[in-house]
Amino acid sequence: MAETIKKRIYCAIYTRKSTSEGLDQDFTSLDAQRESGENFIRSQKNEGWVLLSDKYDDGGFTGANIERPALQKLVSDIKDGRVNCVVVYKVDRLSRSLLDFVQLLQLFDESSVTFVSVTQAFNTNSSMGRLTLNILLSFGQFEREIISERVRDKMGAARKKGKYLGGVPMLGYDIDRVNHKLLINDKESVLVREIFGLYVKEQSLLAVTKVLNEKGCKTKKHISKAGNIIGDILFTKNTIQNILRSDLYIGKVKYQGQVYQGAHDRIVSDEVFAKVQEILTQNCQDHTGRKRSKSEGLLNRIIRCKTCDAAMFHTYSQKGKYRYRYYVCLNAQKRGYDACSTKSISAPVIEDAVLDSLRKMSKDITLDITNEPNAECIKIINDPVWDTIFPQEKRRILRLILKEVDYNGTTGAFGLTLSENGMRFLNKQIQG
Repeated sequence: MAETIKKRIYCAIYTRKSTSEGLDQDFTSLDAQRESGENFIRSQKNEGWVLLSDKYDDGGFTGANIERPALQKLVSDIKDGRVNCVVVYKVDRLSRSLLDFVQLLQLFDESSVTFVSVTQAFNTNSSMGRLTLNILLSFGQFEREIISERVRDKMGAARKKGKYLGGVPMLGYDIDRVNHKLLINDKESVLVREIFGLYVKEQSLLAVTKVLNEKGCKTKKHISKAGNIIGDILFTKNTIQNILRSDLYIGKVKYQGQVYQGAHDRIVSDEVFAKVQEILTQNCQDHTGRKRSKSEGLLNRIIRCKTCDAAMFHTYSQKGKYRYRYYVCLNAQKRGYDACSTKSISAPVIEDAVLDSLRKMSKDITLDITNEPNAECIKIINDPVWDTIFPQEKRRILRLILKEVDYNGTTGAFGLTLSENGMRFLNKQIQG
């Protein structure tokens, strides 16, 4: 009687560990998981199971999401048809999220891939195995949610007692990692008091920003656990406002909208802090200058400042019944107009110039950009119907044609970079 030849089933072992602790050891948790999977696959040798040499190990990655390099590689190999079976030590090694797991199982099912958990003794080839999997996964997610709730409750209790919970310390404070509290940094605290004093005097975030940057002052410098430098850059209006709004400087902490007495010392007096809050609130109410408008600019998310390589955003100012539209350099808006030579450009001027350039380019016999896939969009721009199209549709059409528009306020030149081929064309037609 002829021996039946089993069809080969190519197996991939997936391993995961939530923390990176101990990964530098000779034999890690990932190795233990893999060894268990290898033994199981060898026990199925008579069924045609074959272990793939590729390793799918995620060390230091949470199971709460699927943004993991080894898992993404596994998914890619499954879609390419290289994997017939996925083996894990336990179900929660693949995912702790019910939603993510359902999506992964759907992918396995569509690709005819079997899923096996070694220690929980089931596989998805049978209906009982699939039922067991769903029950185990539901309990796994329930356990994760309970743990999360406990952590939140613990953090909330600590916050209400004014304790430091971790993260990057604010300017003026250092971390006492032994006692888990904030300590005043004498040098930085002088700068914090100066910032509060300057704002009371100038009553302008931008004015304070300019003074500090001209003096060469920098934001809080912090070294992360990975050795990366956080902060140590020039101030912006937003960083100044965050400092001025922080209850931390009067010895308080905030948690879920409530203010509690902190375990750290204050840097600013209640009187100065209250005066600053009063001015901030008044300035917010009285602000009638330029206002951001995301809905009107045809070049939103396209135009950039060439002189400082920053985005430009659409704004307007209202004078009586007239509205004047501009694109303003984000760097100039954050750090003051002295920080950028471009500053701003009239929105109608740059928009008309860009449209005119596209129309001329499409009619230039030496440069036929209508051969590109966006030819229909070019035709619409050249057609009188363009003036009747809604602004939202105009923006969509321009984004299909253009990757970027860059403007240099010093030279008055603007450049167009096409989406399809990345070609850039320089125009010297306008002055801001």
